[in-house]
Amino acid sequence: MDKYLVKRPSPGKDKQQPLETKGGELDCIRDGGEKKRPRSGMPGADGSLVHSPWKQIRAEGLNCDYKILFGNTEADKIFQELEKEVEYFEGDLTKVQVFGKWHNIPRKQVTYGDPELTYTYSGVTFSPKPWIPVLNHIRERITLATGHTFNFVLINRYKDGCDHIGEHRDDERELIPRSPIASVSFGACRDFLFRHGASRGKNASRHVEPVRLQLAHGSLLMMNYPTNVYWYHSLPVRKKVLAPRINLTFRKVMALPKT
Repeated sequence: MDKYLVKRPSPGKDKQQPLETKGGELDCIRDGGEKKRPRSGMPGADGSLVHSPWKQIRAEGLNCDYKILFGNTEADKIFQELEKEVEYFEGDLTKVQVFGKWHNIPRKQVTYGDPELTYTYSGVTFSPKPWIPVLNHIRERITLATGHTFNFVLINRYKDGCDHIGEHRDDERELIPRSPIASVSFGACRDFLFRHGASRGKNASRHVEPVRLQLAHGSLLMMNYPTNVYWYHSLPVRKKVLAPRINLTFRKVMALPKT
């Protein structure tokens, strides 16, 4: 699956081309077909610009865009602020329901967002904590880079490569239909695996090759429609990874009527 790997651009190589599928393979576009965005250079912590082209990640029903959003210096600073400021859930909110049984979540988790919003999955309803400055800073940078606004974020902290998340789709009923999900990563670089729904399990109806990415420190992955209709994603166990990782998935959530 190495042909699907998306690596952080090396210094002086800002002209790397986006990736898209051709005949089931991820190939580099050679005709300069980069996806247009409102801003390609984002201000770094020292006032300089982070110039990173968008990489297009395409397969059957898979529509994602990837770039480095924060340079190393600023990403390091944000990671430290997240470690200091984010308060993770405790107690019953650290469990999920799978096939009728309750299990401890193999990671730390919390939600932040606008008042009156809730988010339910795996049998648990989460009410967001109020926005804090570091999260607003990340959210504003995403809006500058993409033109999209978000009102909710789910934060997962993985202490090392043993912490993980299983295959799932972000298709909860609170999500605004066809809205993108912005996934920002800080800390250890981890494998991120996409698997087509038709290729899952022993009774898979067809074979669609999985797509593996490596999400770098300070990176942004935009999961666009219809990705979560057809593809499941996961962060598998990687025991050789010893450092922590924090992932923030910003979402567009609508307030549902209370029942």
